[in-house]
Amino acid sequence: MKVREIERNLTTVTMVSREYEVSHTAVYKWLNKYSTLRAKQLRQIVEPMSDTHKIQELRKKIQELEQIIGQKQIQLEFKEKMIELAEEMYQVDIKKKLGSKLSNGSGSTGKNTEGK
Repeated sequence: MKVREIERNLTTVTMVSREYEVSHTAVYKWLNKYSTLRAKQLRQIVEPMSDTHKIQELRKKIQELEQIIGQKQIQLEFKEKMIELAEEMYQVDIKKKLGSKLSNGSGSTGKNTEGK
């Protein structure tokens, strides 16, 4: 029941009112009538952002990031295939040459430049 979800901060009054297309007042009446906390004479503070909403936002963000990762993976595979085709076409080991340039171009020359 939605009252229990509101009590556990799994959803908000606003979300329930939108879902059931009722006013906030109606939802608060449900809380007043069916709340187990009210029966125990406990007061509940309703948080503006529920766990459910936070989880939905996080899932949305995860989906966006997964999509970006997928696009980057496709780009990487495309570039690797292009290098492979270029190696076959020009009979040159591009990966080996690229690797040696990267290892030599690390920024360290091995020379002591102190005092200059």
